[in-house]
Amino acid sequence: MNNDQIAGMWKQLKGDAKVAWGKLTDDDLDIADGHKDRLTGKLQERYGHTKEAAQREVDDFFSRY
Repeated sequence: MNNDQIAGMWKQLKGDAKVAWGKLTDDDLDIADGHKDRLTGKLQERYGHTKEAAQREVDDFFSRY
């Protein structure tokens, strides 16, 4: 799934992201707005993941769709 598809489907995916990463707030998900790099940054911030680990999680999440 490319970035344009993710951005277009973000409202639908946002609920699943909230379930996957419960520490992320609605504001965090609004800021991410379907952008992989922003979501990666929020995961790093909330969970203390390295950039690489956060990127893997985001890629795994989006690969399901």
